[in-house]
Amino acid sequence: MRPETLVRDHTVYACVMGSRAFGLATEGSDTDRRGVFVAPTPLFWRFDKPPTHVEGPAEEQFSWELERFCELALRANPNILECLHSPLVEYADDTGRELLALRGAFLSRRVHETFTRYAHGQRRKLEAHVRAHGVPRWKHAMHLLRLLTSARDLLRTGTLTIDVGDHRGPLLAVRRGEVPWSEVEARMTRLEREAEEAARRTPLPPEPDRRRVEDFLVRVRRASVLQADPYEEGVQGVVRGGGVG
Repeated sequence: MRPETLVRDHTVYACVMGSRAFGLATEGSDTDRRGVFVAPTPLFWRFDKPPTHVEGPAEEQFSWELERFCELALRANPNILECLHSPLVEYADDTGRELLALRGAFLSRRVHETFTRYAHGQRRKLEAHVRAHGVPRWKHAMHLLRLLTSARDLLRTGTLTIDVGDHRGPLLAVRRGEVPWSEVEARMTRLEREAEEAARRTPLPPEPDRRRVEDFLVRVRRASVLQADPYEEGVQGVVRGGGVG
């Protein structure tokens, strides 16, 4: 099965991410689409396994296979968790809606480490660019401030909200280069400190609910077997017959 066919025929969840989901879109902003597809279970019984992710087929489109998506979400990958909380959902079937209902199962105190580690990496790149070129990459600085604010608020409340709301104006001012770099750095440092303080008394559980997520994945795989495509009937016959004679 071709990768684009998996996305076209087996997507269970699709959303818009990036600046449009964050509430930071401007006239020239791209539309970044992200999605989750479920590869038919019989494809995993072959030597050549289905892909864990697919780029395209449209521009600015990227999709994950459900199992890979859940693995990354359980690790508190910032990009994956934000994808689950996009306010711009374009499609969700029954499986996709159940995945969305599991959003809380993926959240844990691990987010402090993963969000902080990602933010530190991005900040080092920003500072290196300033040293090399004397001018910050303002768009990247804006998005880093957004991420740090989101992480702090998640640790404080236990809820991940990715739309910046009232922070839109100040963040876009950073993007336009209207805020001194020294002030931007001071904001980053303050947000990092506030996230550290919030992590000490966060309402988030120590670990994600791995068992609940795994139960969901097993049910999806089982349902896929029962709804296999006609070209896979030969494989299904082996399953129903209990083996090869």
